Amino acid sequence: MAGAPPSPPAAKMAAYEKRRAAATPAPAAGGGPAEPLGAAAGGGPGGEAEFLLRSGVTAMVREALLKVLEARPEEPVSFLADYFERLVLGGPGAAEAAAELPAPPQRLARALWYVRLAHHSHRTAFNNNISTAYEVLGASGRRRRPGVDGRLYSELLRRICQLGAAPQELSGALLRRVQCRDHEAVPFDVFRYGVLTCFVLLEFVAKAHALYDVLDGGTGAADKRVCQAVLRTLEEALGGGDFSVPVRYLEAGSKLGPDCLALAMDRALQERKLSASMSREEFLKKATALFVAKVKPVD
Repeated sequence: MAGAPPSPPAAKMAAYEKRRAAATPAPAAGGGPAEPLGAAAGGGPGGEAEFLLRSGVTAMVREALLKVLEARPEEPVSFLADYFERLVLGGPGAAEAAAELPAPPQRLARALWYVRLAHHSHRTAFNNNISTAYEVLGASGRRRRPGVDGRLYSELLRRICQLGAAPQELSGALLRRVQCRDHEAVPFDVFRYGVLTCFVLLEFVAKAHALYDVLDGGTGAADKRVCQAVLRTLEEALGGGDFSVPVRYLEAGSKLGPDCLALAMDRALQERKLSASMSREEFLKKATALFVAKVKPVD
């Protein structure tokens, strides 16, 4: 039985080895060692560096490293893998195949890739990536003025919210506060605010998940009195201050130190009443609703 065809990476490696073997000079007639490739090319000790410069590899690697420093991704190795894969797929054949796809989905995929590169706490890198995503979505051809319309902006926010475990109905309520009409031109400040708010929502929900893990003690159901006490404490922390900047939701939540939460939980448990349990889903919905209620709507 014939063997299975090699996978694409294996096929590329086999082709590379074939070219390398063809380029390697044959051994001398006297049986001595073959002349080094760099020396045969006339490069001497600097032959390898000269080859890298001539082939464009040096410039390509330098550009890739500059991209890493600019984007500051959370996973640099994965970023470089994606970057070089895009370079490979950018060949003539791939360009023709990509041209058959609708332009808006391509731009949305690229914009989503950019905004996910760096965490929002890395402000410079995050802002640079959002600016690049804004330019990508606004590159819609020569006939239209540059800019992002409300339809693409709203779709990008929807895709960001799908990345996490936020309850769908509440992420929908958030989107209604920060999205724009399809025909509207979205200014960059609004674009950045909406993207940042969605990422903060995902992080807020993740922290609510972790908090429930503490409350249920691994049993899968937490005491309703304790959950309600924690939610009230969280609401009080979110109640004051100006939350026009989305990151301040997380800053307010971080003020709920262990002592504050432990005191609220202890007071709840001192009530000698029978209490039902609260599911994780219910707790997440209530906690996320507190967040959404504080989000400033886009004018």
